[in-house]
Amino acid sequence: MMKMPNLGLGTFRLKDQPLRDSLLQGLELGYRHIDTAQIYDNEAEVGRLMSESGVPRPDIYLTTKVWTSEFGPGKVIPSLELSLEKLGTDYLDLALIHWPSPQDEVAMAVYLEQLAEAKARGLTREIGVSNFTVAQLQQAIEILGPGAIAHQQVEIHPLLQNRKVVEFCQEHGIAITAYMPLAYGKVLAEPLLMEIGKRHGVSAAQVSLAWLLAQGMTVIPSSTKRENLAANLAALKVTLSPEEMAQIATLDRGERCANPDFAPTWD
Repeated sequence: MMKMPNLGLGTFRLKDQPLRDSLLQGLELGYRHIDTAQIYDNEAEVGRLMSESGVPRPDIYLTTKVWTSEFGPGKVIPSLELSLEKLGTDYLDLALIHWPSPQDEVAMAVYLEQLAEAKARGLTREIGVSNFTVAQLQQAIEILGPGAIAHQQVEIHPLLQNRKVVEFCQEHGIAITAYMPLAYGKVLAEPLLMEIGKRHGVSAAQVSLAWLLAQGMTVIPSSTKRENLAANLAALKVTLSPEEMAQIATLDRGERCANPDFAPTWD
């Protein structure tokens, strides 16, 4: 089973030419991890571009996420089968629950047990959740048992460090994928990150990614420009000192970029 590469291509809000630019250039540069979702409405395009790239399917770690409308009894597996059809593949590397059911309209056990069944049937190699609070993660573990939830995908960047969630995941062996790791570009103007970047001859964005990577997280920044895609990949080679890591940790301001009206009550 392929291990998730710790730097991937996020495809949120990407369609048509921007998606094409991101995926084809990214795969050419060496990215081997693609993150999409049912609600992004780009799975079919992602599948076509993966095929067009010429990179063999087993060499790509592919994630998609089940949308909240597909949580009811008997709905999760058909929705994933449709995702597989669109993506042009017979398996996912990771299937995630995109958000917990708003106001618990659907009981968590209903959709998580279906997700576990999807794994048992071979539709996906790993399963996980996204945007879950500590209490919801605890509930998920109670439902499926320790070790069943392999990943939690959640917004993390220097301005929103989500420490309670991070600590809980680390304590329970749940891998973390940090989405929006550049906070929609907000980190680029942070004086401290710029200063540390100057010291290393890299950008503030690369410092932000390196800081997350150094904590063992996976990051899925989104870009359509070849130079930015290459720069993000180069963040893998940036090594920050313990002092720099500690300095960046002081930037936490709780600046959340993804906070829809159906979001849970955050930790």
